[in-house]
Amino acid sequence: MKTILIRNANIVNEGQLTNADIFIKDRRIEKIAPVISNIDADIEIEAENKYILPGVIDDQVHFREPGLTHKADIASEARAAVAGGTTSFMEMPNTVPQTTSHSLLEEKFSIAAEKSLANFSFYMGATNDNIDEIVKINPKKICGVKIFMGSSTGNMLVDDTRALEKIFSESPVLIATHCEDEKTIQKNLAIFKKEFGDNIPVEYHPVIRSAEACYLSSSLAVELAKKHQARLHVLHISTEKELELFEQKPLKEKKITAEACIHHLWFDKSYYASKGSFIKWNPAVKDEKDRTAILQALIDGRIDVVATDHAPHTLEEKELSYLKCPSGGPMVQHSLVAMLELYHKQRIDLPLIAEKMAHNVADIYNIKDRGYIREGYYADLAIVDLNFPWTVDKASLLYKCQWSPFLNHLFHSKVTHTIVSGHLAFAEEEFFFNQKGIPLEFDR
Repeated sequence: MKTILIRNANIVNEGQLTNADIFIKDRRIEKIAPVISNIDADIEIEAENKYILPGVIDDQVHFREPGLTHKADIASEARAAVAGGTTSFMEMPNTVPQTTSHSLLEEKFSIAAEKSLANFSFYMGATNDNIDEIVKINPKKICGVKIFMGSSTGNMLVDDTRALEKIFSESPVLIATHCEDEKTIQKNLAIFKKEFGDNIPVEYHPVIRSAEACYLSSSLAVELAKKHQARLHVLHISTEKELELFEQKPLKEKKITAEACIHHLWFDKSYYASKGSFIKWNPAVKDEKDRTAILQALIDGRIDVVATDHAPHTLEEKELSYLKCPSGGPMVQHSLVAMLELYHKQRIDLPLIAEKMAHNVADIYNIKDRGYIREGYYADLAIVDLNFPWTVDKASLLYKCQWSPFLNHLFHSKVTHTIVSGHLAFAEEEFFFNQKGIPLEFDR
């Protein structure tokens, strides 16, 4: 493992901006000081006029391996993530086969150890009948249990009340939920099928997968968590109404936390006219008032983290009619620069970006020695140039699916270097694959 010396770094960390040098050795940050001299490092990076943030930890991605690798795979999407400043990911269980047993989890860990440029962990998927697998989870290795309380993934829908009670009362790790009420969705869908047949316009997606559907399910999850004193993390909040379920208090005092995704901070229903199914996600992108309220909740602390729900599909799949077109889209390559765009618009500051995309994720999941720029911690770092305008074009896309809802968008910041567990994995558009990411450890 090569040593790295970063000079003149503008460090964004723990609520502050400071200027210092950083010396990295044996995967970790060995020293942070105003000036580090008398050290002959293998790699030296001049970071003057650039900013260093803790590497993004994305707590919700779908990298599609095994079984759906025509859409994406762990190698391709981890590479895209690293290019965007994401150094660690936690991947969801709706692959083929679905990751609902320990043997299938181990297969994913083996694939990632061989192929992933980023650090990694994987969720155990909950079903109506796999509580025996859930209770055997190793809390130091597995990031969490994922419950689909909606129909996003077909037969992974957990809709049995007794099964939900058992999962919330017996899970040894954090429970992450996708919350949409299936009965409400099907009722709404029937109305629009009656009116439009198979040709439902995509702009009715947020009416079918409505704010009511989200709130009914999220409130149930919160009710179960309070009843059983479970550790709950509600994913991809998409409505203003749901925000009343979450408290504005210090993170260390919370047992129930919430996540916002880039697309719910960026898009609203006015974009369906130009973007169509390329912004079809579950939960749906909804009203402008929802988008505005989610950003405010991120700022005031009711929402704790920002993630992507990166979920690629092929271009051919996304161009299908509404009922056949799958929900989801690629995002990991552009998540950090999208948040930095909000900084440029003076809607959020740099320390809060570091808090919501790294610090809080590490704290919520009890990730060991990551998420902060500290001596002794793993060196997971993103170096960004805040004055580097560039336009997303197809040639720049690293996603296997080769499309993005940000195509042709002008960003004003660029990730120039990404360091993953002390390894310079990406520098000035070049990747270095001689070291791979490593499994996340959880201090539980």
